[in-house]
Amino acid sequence: MHNPVILTGDRPTGKLHIGHYVGSLRQRVEAQHHYRQFVMIADLQALTDNGHNPAKVTDHVLEVMADYLAAGLDPTKTTFCLQSALPALAELTTYYLNLVSVARLERNPTVKAEIQQKGFERSLPAGFLIYPVSQAADITAFRATHVPVGEDQLPMLEQTNEIVRRFNTLVGKEVLTECQPILSDTGRLPGIDGKAKMSKSLGNTIELGMSAEEIKQAVFAMYTDPNHLKVSDPGQVEGNTVFAYLDAFHPDKALVAEMKAHYQRGGLGDMRCKQVLNDCLQTLLAPMRERREAAIADKHQLLRLLQQGTEQARALTDEVLAEVKGAMGLDYFAGLN
Repeated sequence: MHNPVILTGDRPTGKLHIGHYVGSLRQRVEAQHHYRQFVMIADLQALTDNGHNPAKVTDHVLEVMADYLAAGLDPTKTTFCLQSALPALAELTTYYLNLVSVARLERNPTVKAEIQQKGFERSLPAGFLIYPVSQAADITAFRATHVPVGEDQLPMLEQTNEIVRRFNTLVGKEVLTECQPILSDTGRLPGIDGKAKMSKSLGNTIELGMSAEEIKQAVFAMYTDPNHLKVSDPGQVEGNTVFAYLDAFHPDKALVAEMKAHYQRGGLGDMRCKQVLNDCLQTLLAPMRERREAAIADKHQLLRLLQQGTEQARALTDEVLAEVKGAMGLDYFAGLN
């Protein structure tokens, strides 16, 4: 059995927000004490639907690095790396593409949903269609045994494992490693406007680096129960963004349960609920904001950290690429001095 290796990361298309924190960052902070963990800034993957505007991606690479340090990821325990600086990933993608049909890619439920969501239809970039194969290259190049995902991303790992099995069968030995999902224990956080998803593109987020005043404004603008007109009215907890956030972030679960019961029977106002949430988020985000400001003030050091981690990752991914090429008989010059 291989020692556990975690590969995770983010597309650098904007600053990270508390949806990222509750969905993945805080699990990564915990995991770094127990596993070998690689966190990859997936700039190549971000270009699959931003190829017409590469600055949207390149301008955010160091912003995301600063967010990682703000959240508590430690460069002595977690290896940070940059996807575009690991050439083995692109070469592995090319080999794996020959093992996958276009029909299989089009059937991938995650890809289908995202194509529909982005309204691509026949203007679909080829790079976007094949990104499950690129993801398989990432996972196998790091020999990742575990990949943290949401349930909507499970088809991506299924496709990775299909490629692994097909390749290993093709070459007659176990060169590549299958991976397992680590599912988040928290559901997807809604946006502050009550929309189904907190999203950078929808502008309904609370970023990790927001000022105290910006956090307060976002909390007090949150969507609650539109029928809860008077404090004395019984209120609805389901679909109420404030309670979704209290569930996700407030450390005192008994207090939140008590507030829900009070709100449902009437007598608890939205402003009071928002005040409790604001206090909670201010306490959580103040130290992150300080760490982020210190990190982003020294971009040279951020680049240096990213470069150091990428060099470590490159040694590993180059080694896996050499094994893959050897297994396929593509190591023509191996015997030469």
